[in-house]
Amino acid sequence: MRQDGRMPLIQISQTPGLTADQKRAAIAAVTAAYAEATGKNPDAVWVTLTDIPREAWGVGGKPLG
Repeated sequence: MRQDGRMPLIQISQTPGLTADQKRAAIAAVTAAYAEATGKNPDAVWVTLTDIPREAWGVGGKPLG
């Protein structure tokens, strides 16, 4: 596995609703998938998961909340 010293940051924005266990599982799965796809050391992969209220989202010009 080639390492170049770069630390990737993956940011996930979502509506609230996942449990703490689901968030841990998502972070682990995203980290593993990225590391496998890129050859990065999983220990160097940063993941943030941000809950954003539904009223702060819009799709197709319409708010979700």
